[in-house]
Amino acid sequence: MIRYLYADQLCQFPLLRDSMFRDRADQFRTRLGWEVQVDADGYESDEYDKLNPLYVIWEQPDGRHGGSMRLLPTVGRTMVNDYFGHLTDGVRIESPVIWECTRFCLARETAPGAAAALMLAGGEVMRGFGVEHYVGVFDARMVRIYRMIGASPEVLGTQGTGRDAISVGLWHFSDDAQARVAASAGIAPSQSRHWFELAFGAKSEQAATQAA
Repeated sequence: MIRYLYADQLCQFPLLRDSMFRDRADQFRTRLGWEVQVDADGYESDEYDKLNPLYVIWEQPDGRHGGSMRLLPTVGRTMVNDYFGHLTDGVRIESPVIWECTRFCLARETAPGAAAALMLAGGEVMRGFGVEHYVGVFDARMVRIYRMIGASPEVLGTQGTGRDAISVGLWHFSDDAQARVAASAGIAPSQSRHWFELAFGAKSEQAATQAA
């Protein structure tokens, strides 16, 4: 299932929290070779995890992390603006209707539709919080994944070529795109909406209040 948890709520789900940060270390440092910080507990975390972001997490039946992504409004500090402005020609991306999506992570042994389920959940956040676009940095390996699940971004800028390419992208999810992603995930839209309402209630105003 999908869980929506702010950073200050992760303590309520210690197994999910621990396995998420350790899977991030496994993906970003071990498998991809990124220069990320991993602590003595095996957690990969950074300065943006301290800003109380919203995590969208695919929880496996045993309570462990299967995949996740991290969301922050661009009216505050974001990775794109702090470190990747050269990919947007120095233009800062700041708007209450644009959120940043980072640390898209999949556990080694997760459900085949986990990536699509996360993108589907991202669409629920957009509807519930009045978000119009996501912005994020992604590497070359993600291009195939986004295309496969029907959620390819508009590329704003790229550095490097081939496997070394790093890009900034902008996502907007139309109803057609949501339908494609739901089919790829194998999750009924009604089920996806139910998980969102478990976290924030049936009224989007409640979600918007918590985001403020």
